[in-house]
Amino acid sequence: MQAMPETTAPAALVTGATGLVGNNLVRLLVDRGEPTAVYIRPRPQGNGRVDRSLDELPVKIHEGQLADEVSLERAMEGCRLVVHSAAMVHIGWRHAEAMWEVNVEGARRVARAARRAGAKLVHVSSVDAIGLRADGEPADEETPPGGLLECPYVTTKREAEKAVLEEVDRGLDAVIVNPVYMIGPWDWKPSSGRMLLEVGGGWGSFAPPGANDFVDVRDVARGILLAAEHGRVGRRYILGGHRLSYLEAWKVFARVAGRAEPLATAPPAAVRVAGWFGDLAGAFSRREPAVNSAAARSSLLPHNFSSARAEQELGYTFRSFEAAAKDAWKWFLDHGYARPARGAVLAR
Repeated sequence: MQAMPETTAPAALVTGATGLVGNNLVRLLVDRGEPTAVYIRPRPQGNGRVDRSLDELPVKIHEGQLADEVSLERAMEGCRLVVHSAAMVHIGWRHAEAMWEVNVEGARRVARAARRAGAKLVHVSSVDAIGLRADGEPADEETPPGGLLECPYVTTKREAEKAVLEEVDRGLDAVIVNPVYMIGPWDWKPSSGRMLLEVGGGWGSFAPPGANDFVDVRDVARGILLAAEHGRVGRRYILGGHRLSYLEAWKVFARVAGRAEPLATAPPAAVRVAGWFGDLAGAFSRREPAVNSAAARSSLLPHNFSSARAEQELGYTFRSFEAAAKDAWKWFLDHGYARPARGAVLAR
């Protein structure tokens, strides 16, 4: 791992730098020549796991926990910008206490430390902190809560925003960005790219009946920096994308992976039953599966949002969905997360 020269003071600090958003943002900052530091959890030693997400990046690495406010303040010394992208993400019913500690209290500590350091904060939230409109039209930054499933992830992302705004009232210079569903390269864990991997692996015959907005994570990373430069203090900005049903999105995923397109949309009742079976399986294990009743019910919703404010006030734009899917799939292939379908001719 290439370290940043000790004589170079970082201009920006990124939390969650090993995740999808954080890693892409760090790479964008490095490409722009910005001296950058990262704040990540201590990496495990001796268990055979190798974290390659920051390899060869000239960044200053701070290891610590979001619970350690002294460590956070030390990492922010001299920084003009702090981007808080660290979060615990799981659509389900479990881990409520852990999510509160990471998502809410973690955001509170980062915001407080940024205020004390005199740095600008961009808090990376989620559109899940915003409500859905009853008429089915795309929601915007002023849409009140409601319409989404009130699982711990949704409630903690909403409360995290409140914690940041409390520090804004105390003098913090901060903006909030709310990305939609992201795909793209450098998805090391992987996170939201699992949907593409499943369809690309041949498990996409029947798509959920709901809808979502899909965007390339690199456009979100650029939107974060636009918000840092042009965003108004205390204001939300939805970093949106392409409004698609899951069936439409899965057809693109199948095409770029060289797979047969989905046959149809799954009946809502079948999706709910799959979620209940996931809950039952989780009852006999310590881990709640990705397919559970919360995730299943969420996949039935028209999860659509307008990015008009970000486009008008920040100059935010996003590339084609097919281009994003192609680049994400190529990255997964190149890094051993996926294998080409036998006889597949990949989309060009």
